[in-house]
Amino acid sequence: MKIHVLAENTATSPELQAEHGLSLLIEACDTRILFDMGATSRFAANAAHMGQILATVDIAIISHGHYDHGGGLLPFLTINEHAPVWVSPHAFEPHFNANGKDIGLLPRLAEHPRLHRAPGEQYRLAPGLTLYSGATLPTPYRTEGAGMSTERDGHLVADDFRHEQYLMVEENGLRVLFSGCSHRGILNIAQHFRPDVLIGGFHFMKADMEADAPYLRRAAEVLLAQPTQYYTGHCTGEAAYSFLKPLMGERLQSIHTGTVLTLTGPLA
Repeated sequence: MKIHVLAENTATSPELQAEHGLSLLIEACDTRILFDMGATSRFAANAAHMGQILATVDIAIISHGHYDHGGGLLPFLTINEHAPVWVSPHAFEPHFNANGKDIGLLPRLAEHPRLHRAPGEQYRLAPGLTLYSGATLPTPYRTEGAGMSTERDGHLVADDFRHEQYLMVEENGLRVLFSGCSHRGILNIAQHFRPDVLIGGFHFMKADMEADAPYLRRAAEVLLAQPTQYYTGHCTGEAAYSFLKPLMGERLQSIHTGTVLTLTGPLA
């Protein structure tokens, strides 16, 4: 299994374009999967620089309904003429940040014929590839809402992130879970799925390194209690990553635009 990081907040070289967003190209199960598309078309430019041809992507997934994960949807639909794009049934609901700014997907694409809504709690896309809905995920630990809201029945309400979904890839005895921002809580996600590898954002970027230090220490304990190797970036935040890294050691690694991960089999 190989994962190419096409977009992330930082980059491994000046030739690649970093942005606040996430996009991963996954090669697994004889399938090329695009997981998220960043905030703009930069993921496509980076893919070309990295020698990756987006026209050959077989399946695309948008992890949740925020612009920094689906802002590149229109460029992708132009570049790739055949791949279905899987979204949550709630992905195109209005979404706003704590300041009331619209952070949702482009509404006019909601009924595009290449978009498919994932039905139910889980849906098998292909052998070894399963989508899981975040709507029914148990949340014994806090979720990472950061004051975000959505509109329902004409009223703004706190976002419960029912539009979030996760991809489980199972190949060569390895279970790898992909999560965009883990708004439903990285501790909840890690504890529920207990994958061999988890790749995605932790959404700790708003954490106060003094006030939230006890929570972050507890987070490290809970994550380490799972049989999981973690690769993270984007909304985790550099300060939170620096806090967690000494506590989690080699079990926690960072990803950047241009990172290429090769996962070959069960972890020791």
